[in-house]
Amino acid sequence: MIKSELIAKLAEENPNLFQRDVERVVNAIFDEIGDALARGDRVELRGFGAFSVRHRKAREGRNPRTGASVSVKDKYVPFFKTGKELRERVDASAK
Repeated sequence: MIKSELIAKLAEENPNLFQRDVERVVNAIFDEIGDALARGDRVELRGFGAFSVRHRKAREGRNPRTGASVSVKDKYVPFFKTGKELRERVDASAK
């Protein structure tokens, strides 16, 4: 599901709200999660999972096309850990 599909589904399930208002809410939530991660904070959505930032050390990598050695700088990357409830829902639906 992409963001526009999420907005359309939420607007459909909440006919008392205008689609533009649903879009603002969804954008506000995503923006706040992004801002919190940029500050280095952790965002936890109970039953869904937790977003956090992890540090990756500098390392030597390889260019897959040429095989040449490439220096990769240290960086911070977003990380998502699923919640128990979400894992169980996904596992039950896959059977």
